Amino acid sequence: MKALHVWAGGLAVALMLPALGANGAERPAVGAGGKPVGAVSAAPASNGTAAAPAPVGPAGVWYDHTGRGAVEISDCGGKLCGKIVWLKPGANPKGCGIQVLANVPPKAANTWDGGWIFDPEADSKYDVELQLVAADKLKVTGYEGLKLFGQTMMWTRAPVDIVRCK
Repeated sequence: MKALHVWAGGLAVALMLPALGANGAERPAVGAGGKPVGAVSAAPASNGTAAAPAPVGPAGVWYDHTGRGAVEISDCGGKLCGKIVWLKPGANPKGCGIQVLANVPPKAANTWDGGWIFDPEADSKYDVELQLVAADKLKVTGYEGLKLFGQTMMWTRAPVDIVRCK
């Protein structure tokens, strides 16, 4: 067997290929009992830097549509919830830690709907639908009863090393 090392999505993959004889015919490797053996193994690539895996789903920290705050979305018992974890310098620090999203159950692939979102500036709660449109883009629609008359905003995923408010 010969090992062929391939880079695939940040993984070093070693494919164990059969050795070929002088005439190009395959010489399968045999293990104990004369049975053919083969293996595929994968290990994280090591080039001195550790790349974080791309986030999947809505969990994580998101800048709101204004850029003045960021909300951490988490799984809370199978539904999504979220609280403010970052505020733009100069913002009222009392907003930090406020829960602004709750009880949002999954409805379809990349869509959550039916919970609520809180607008601290208007001091109002609204129904909410979340749609993950890309790994770093979350469409947030706040509405009362009918989505047709709601307001849609686009949130952007924040960096993982964002400095959180206290």
